[in-house]
Amino acid sequence: MRLDTDDFTLFGLPQRFALERADVDARWKALQGEVHPDRFAAQGAAARRVAMQWAVRVNEAYRRLKDPLHRAAYLCELRGAPIGAESNTAMPGAFLAQQMHWRESLDEAAETPAIEALAREVASERAERLRRVGELLDERGDAAGAAREVRALMFIERFAEDIEQRMETSGQ
Repeated sequence: MRLDTDDFTLFGLPQRFALERADVDARWKALQGEVHPDRFAAQGAAARRVAMQWAVRVNEAYRRLKDPLHRAAYLCELRGAPIGAESNTAMPGAFLAQQMHWRESLDEAAETPAIEALAREVASERAERLRRVGELLDERGDAAGAAREVRALMFIERFAEDIEQRMETSGQ
C-alpha cells in the first residue's frame, strides 16, 4: 500500500459512485485491523508513527467513501472536475428560485406538519440528485455535469440542516 494512492484503490473498491455501504464498512474494518498502531507497539516508535499515518489515511478515505456526497465530490476531483464550491457558486436560475421558495416555506411554516412536509420534499430532491450524480459518473462519464449536481447537493444539504434545526426548536 502507498499513502498517495486514491481512496478506492486503498480500499480495493471500484472507482465508481455506486458502492454498497456495507462493502465500504467491511474494507475499513479490515484495513484498520492491518494498520492499527497497537499492532506495531513492539516494533518501536518509528513503526508506531508510520502505523498512525496509515490509520489516519484509512480514516480519511473512509470518511470520503462512506458519504455519497463526499464520494461524488472526490470522484469528480479524480476525474478532473473539482467542485470548487468556494469559488464556483453560480447556480441555474431555476435552482435558485427553488431554494428561495423552500426558504420562504420554512420561514412561513407555523406548525410541525408543514416543516415535515418540506423536509420530505427536500429529501426527495436530494435522492433524485444523488441518483443523477450516480448516472452522470458511472454511466455517462460526465464528471463536469456531476460536479454541478454536487454543488447543488451541497446547498440542499445545508438547507436540510436548517430544517432539522427548525424541527428541534419547534418541539420535535
